This record gives sequence, structure tokens and C-alpha cells, in this order.
Amino acid sequence: MSILLDRNTPVVVQGITGRIAAFHTQEMIDYGTNVVGGVVPGKGGTTVHGRPVFDTMKEAVAATGCTASLVMVPPPFAADSIMECADAGLDLCVSITDGIPAQDMMRVKRYMMRYKGSSKMRLLGPNCAGMITPGQALMGIMPGHIYEPGRVGIVGRSGTLGYEAASQMKELGIGVSSSVGIGGDPINGSSFKDVLALFEADEDTDAVVMIGEIGGPQEAEAAEYIRDHMTKPVIAYVAGLSAPKGKRMGHAGAIISAFGESAPEKVEILQSVGATIAPNPSVIGTTVQSTLKAA
Repeated sequence: MSILLDRNTPVVVQGITGRIAAFHTQEMIDYGTNVVGGVVPGKGGTTVHGRPVFDTMKEAVAATGCTASLVMVPPPFAADSIMECADAGLDLCVSITDGIPAQDMMRVKRYMMRYKGSSKMRLLGPNCAGMITPGQALMGIMPGHIYEPGRVGIVGRSGTLGYEAASQMKELGIGVSSSVGIGGDPINGSSFKDVLALFEADEDTDAVVMIGEIGGPQEAEAAEYIRDHMTKPVIAYVAGLSAPKGKRMGHAGAIISAFGESAPEKVEILQSVGATIAPNPSVIGTTVQSTLKAA
């Protein structure tokens, strides 16, 4: 069992004719992802890596039956691409694009509110590395070879720290069930709480690594979910312990503006609900190892 993505999931890539998108599309195909096409307005009828390109998402859905899309579209057009996915009835959209204006993402969030229940698309990102189900499929830009199949889930705002966690775990013989990036922007599609709920319901996930960072309330909201609903161990690392208050660092969402948004405060909140804290990124793997042994 996997969450959100497996080897049979039919995936299209929006922006597939771009140089970077074409490169990562080939990486996804090589990994085993079921890439069935791409979408680029005005490029319909062409092919990339043997996959057909369509002008619109609705054409792609009708022709390929795709249920998921990877958005690798420049920031000025990315919000429209995400909304086009929702309008075409997709189950999953993963937005890699960095630099989408916050006002555009507010428009996306309002647009997606018109869809309810099973017709509502799940959005990961923007500004995320994507997701991977090791040994089956990946949607995104992560290096697939560092992920060993296993029973520990990873969810994080930082792509590179997710890679670090997976690499350390692999060295210790610990595999990953699924790794999910939720993105570093202040307005994103899915939260820690959303993904923790998926891992809690996944019978093939025994524990979860959660990688947070300064800024925003998502880690505090996740702590409430952990306290009230999680039965599986959660190992957390929060980046930015030395960041000065009020300073923007890296990700657009990584700015402290209120209580509970600094790294020490987030660590305190997560620790209070029973999460095991990795004190620095170099010991994420060993912290997971010791937590699993104690479980």
C-alpha cells in the first residue's frame, strides 16, 4: 500500500517541453513512474520522450485517463495550471514551481473550495520537491536512488532535509514507505496535519519523520493532531534553531512573526505532545533507529 502515488498512477507533466521539466520527466520515467503525457498550451500534437503533449488538461484526461499532474510551469502561469488540474477532475497535483506570488495562491485556494468531498483535488506544494513511493514511482525532483523501500514515512517543508533523512536512514537499513514534500511557501495546498492523517491510516507505515522549519503555524497544528490522533511514533526535526526573530531565511514561509513560530517554540510544542526530537540534522537517522527500537 502507498499513500497518493504508486506505479500504476497515470501522471502528466505540465510544462513538459521546458528543459528542466523534460530532464526530470526522463528521470521519473526511468524510475518507473507511469508518465502518460504532458500539457503545454500551443504544443499539442508534439511528443517528449515518446509521450504525447496536449494543449489542455481536459484533453490530456480524455486521451490518457491521467489522475495526477506534476506542475513545472514558470511562476506567472503556475497558479492557472494548478486550477486547470482541479477543473479537469484530477485527484493529485504536485507543484514544484518556486516563486508563485502569494496572491496567486490565495486565488488557487479560493478556487479549490468550490470542489467538495471526493471531487476535491489534493495539492502538494508549491515550492516542494514532490513525492516518492520508493521502488514504485516518483513525482518531482528528488534523487530516487537514496530512498530504500520500507515502513517509515517522511513529510517535510524542506526538500533537501528530506533527502538527508532518507539517505541517513538508508545507511542504517531503514526504508521509507512514502516521502511527501508539502513545500516551503506560506500558502500551500496540504499541511503536515493532512499528510500525518494519511500516514496514520496507512497500514504499511510504522513511524513518521516530520521535518519542519521556522515560520508559520503548521507545526503547532500538527502537534495538536499528534496529541489527539497519532498512534504511531513521530520523529521531528525543526530547522532554524539559530535564526533571529523577524528575519526571513530561504523559504518564503520561513519568517517568524508570532509565538509558536520560532524553532525552539516548535520543538517545545512537539516535544510536549510526545514527538521524539532530533536535535540536529546529522542525527535524524539514528533518532529514527532508536525510536523504532523503543517502539
